[in-house]
Amino acid sequence: MAPALPDGETPPDDGRLPLSAAAGAADRDLGVYLHVPFCRVRCGYCDFNTYTNAELGGGASAQAYAETARREIDLAARVLADEALAAAGMPARPVSTVFVGGGTPTLLPVGDLAGMLGAVRDAWGLADGAEVTTEANPDSVDAAALAALAEAGFTRVSFGMQSAVPGVLATLDRTHDPARLPDVVARARAAGLAVSVDLIYGTPGESVADWRTSLDAAVALEPDHVSAYALVVEPGTRMGAQVRRGELPLPDDDDAARKYELAEEVLAGAGLHWYEVSNFARRPADACRHNLAYWRGHDWWGVGPGAHSHVGGVRWWNVKHPRTYAHRLESGLSPAAGREVLGAREAELERIMLGVRLADGVELRPGGAVPGRLAAVVTDLVRRGLVEPGPARDGRVALTLRGRLLADAVVRELTA
Repeated sequence: MAPALPDGETPPDDGRLPLSAAAGAADRDLGVYLHVPFCRVRCGYCDFNTYTNAELGGGASAQAYAETARREIDLAARVLADEALAAAGMPARPVSTVFVGGGTPTLLPVGDLAGMLGAVRDAWGLADGAEVTTEANPDSVDAAALAALAEAGFTRVSFGMQSAVPGVLATLDRTHDPARLPDVVARARAAGLAVSVDLIYGTPGESVADWRTSLDAAVALEPDHVSAYALVVEPGTRMGAQVRRGELPLPDDDDAARKYELAEEVLAGAGLHWYEVSNFARRPADACRHNLAYWRGHDWWGVGPGAHSHVGGVRWWNVKHPRTYAHRLESGLSPAAGREVLGAREAELERIMLGVRLADGVELRPGGAVPGRLAAVVTDLVRRGLVEPGPARDGRVALTLRGRLLADAVVRELTA
């Protein structure tokens, strides 16, 4: 069961944005997230808004989904081209990044993914050197599909590796054969695609040796980028129920910390360096620019059921169920279920909360002195080894390795 949507004000049926969304837009990139909500099997740990195709029909089916998504892209283009927004300073911007996530986007035919990307290109154009990523399971693509994705304009593929240990994959309900990763990575490279792999650590029953096996296997692929996420057992998932019944042990914080430290050691030793707490890139150019836009507060439009969007301090989210999503678009209505407009205080808290996770850190008061209370907090964080002392002297908070392990606690102290 996917988590409930947040509360918020009711957005207008035409999706129109308040004029405040245009402020400062010329300094922000525009990205597009395309959510594909279909999976062959729903994994027991996952609480994303996903469905098996057998559950859905009509405009919500996988067969009709690309056309349904195109309807929202067309609506988004109209909203962002609104004359009132333009008069308030909203520029016509090409899209800098596109990220197709899910679900398993590559369960759709490549022609459908290409069509969705084509709709984005038709609506806004793609900036020179635009980053275009799709997620993929190792067993959902072959050489022909990867070549076709590259031909359609995709530049990057992110493989859901999760683990190289069959027993760990079984606990996660992952169905791919880990031995297939080297082949699909080689095929992606042959097609000219940059390669990222996703890993999960802290699966119930996973040993430190298992995690080392997965890290070594990932490094052997020589990827451009690795994401390493700590497993969070979410209520409402099958794994959550298994933990609640005592069938699986709850992941341990100390175990997760040891595994993160091991990830830092192994990945850095292989030339992959952290740029965000859970993300490592071979070169600065290999960092995921789409996700960096999230952490830096740029603009993006999220297409799809349950997708979230952000434009100029206005944040909104779509209805969750694909049938409701498709019906609203077929009726000429925005699929947005709710929205909120961030005030100055909320925007500043969010800037710190997201920015502190980056290796560059975050300025506490851009262009101004750090207030006395906050300066004292930073001094204490440096004393405890959570924040780098050099940047802190210039009013910038950058996390140490220990600080990365306690990033949420650092944010709480900075924003209290």
